[in-house]
Amino acid sequence: MKESVKEPSNKQSPIITPEMLQSPTKVDQQAIMQDQSTHQTDYPFSYWLKKNNYYHQRMKSFYQSKIPRNSSVLHINCANGYVLDAVEASVGVGVESNKNYIAQAKETYPQFNFFHGAISNVNVSYQFDYIVLSFATMEADDIQTLLQQLHPFCHPGTRIVVETYSYLWEPMLWITQKLGLRRPTQFKNWLSQYDVQNFLHLAGFEVITTTAHMLMPLYIPVISWLCNTLLAPLPIINHLCLHQNVIARPIQPAHTLQQQTVSVIVTCRNEMGNIERVVKECPRMGKHTELIFVEGGSKDGTLKEIQRIADTYQHEWDISWFVQDGTGKGDAVRKGFKHAKGDILMILDGDLTMPAQELPKFFEALVMSKGEFINGSRLVYSMESGAMRFLNLLANFFFGVIFSWLLEQRVKDTLCGTKVLWRNDYERITANRSLFGLEDPFGDFDLLFGASKLNLKIIDMPIRYKDRTYGQTNIRRFWHGFILLWISITAMRKFKFR
Repeated sequence: MKESVKEPSNKQSPIITPEMLQSPTKVDQQAIMQDQSTHQTDYPFSYWLKKNNYYHQRMKSFYQSKIPRNSSVLHINCANGYVLDAVEASVGVGVESNKNYIAQAKETYPQFNFFHGAISNVNVSYQFDYIVLSFATMEADDIQTLLQQLHPFCHPGTRIVVETYSYLWEPMLWITQKLGLRRPTQFKNWLSQYDVQNFLHLAGFEVITTTAHMLMPLYIPVISWLCNTLLAPLPIINHLCLHQNVIARPIQPAHTLQQQTVSVIVTCRNEMGNIERVVKECPRMGKHTELIFVEGGSKDGTLKEIQRIADTYQHEWDISWFVQDGTGKGDAVRKGFKHAKGDILMILDGDLTMPAQELPKFFEALVMSKGEFINGSRLVYSMESGAMRFLNLLANFFFGVIFSWLLEQRVKDTLCGTKVLWRNDYERITANRSLFGLEDPFGDFDLLFGASKLNLKIIDMPIRYKDRTYGQTNIRRFWHGFILLWISITAMRKFKFR
């Protein structure tokens, strides 16, 4: 297994135990006492929740879309803790400088732990799945130090969510605060997304994605829905939104190449002439490599050929084979992944249009922590003549543009058959699969949506796409294209037009 990745939060303790807590130092206590002298005339946060109910409901929806249920969450500037409750955190810790808000948080959400003051006052020996900074960078005297203080609370899979207001909205926020329409705040720093990304890099974090939301924070019937649901997700207009968010991860140390085990799932339907080539051309990777053939109802003797090859090479390779229960490549991939034993899961199409010799590049990119989901891309290098028809090329380009917008990460080729990820990340994708309710015949969209939902770092791996040497494609271009277009439209409603 991948030793350096922490188990998902639902396997962690659901509470912060007394052993994880330490008493504040005298300096921390003094800072708390000084801070308690402020905020004396504030309304309780419940007042602002009620006054700006529409705005806070939108905030709940945003965080529910970014943070999976049962994650462990540390929220800095948590107010009364309502976000921790909205995302149903399995372990929730809130930090807030306003003592009145903290008192309300402890009373309203006793299942979570709350600390008054700054992040330096949080003496918890715990590593969280998500750390949310709500405008903390806008209030900090030293942003880089603030971000560096997060590392003790991070495991390799932690995601940092940095939330700021757009500097374009500074005059409007000042006016609404003077009019008593929003709670009093004092921001020292107005940061661009570039500034936030630069601070994260200096503090030892790698940016995964950036996003923006909330074009209309006030509720005006029809207009608010039009602005926030239809207009805010659109390119260019998106830059005008009130909230700017950056999601990052700790910069990852490289894993040891020879400690990982690999499962290569080979999907094959009517690929009899390619089966032995797979065994001969597939390189061995890591500590151990297994080949899993999943046959999909072939009519050319593919299944018998797999059985023959498995017997012939049984002393040279760890080979197993299965016959899929349903139809389509997506069903075959899920069957193969279910039976895989390796730390790393790879998909290899049985037509070998993506040469098996390219797999070590995917392996090294994943193990060296260049990304957490390595996606093959056929649209960089020139292709062999006949490898991809012109209409297929246009469709791949179209879906690449759509998915880059949907996932908020650059994805050049969504339909390349080769994708590589850690098995424990796939298990997390499987646990969240019901959120999408999509039937993807190829499995590519299913995996990309799942990786995006978990905020995995997606990296394109350019490969040289070859023409077939045996058989014909199993793709029904127009019918499958229509299905994929419908899936994309459904995904827009779930990812963007919420």
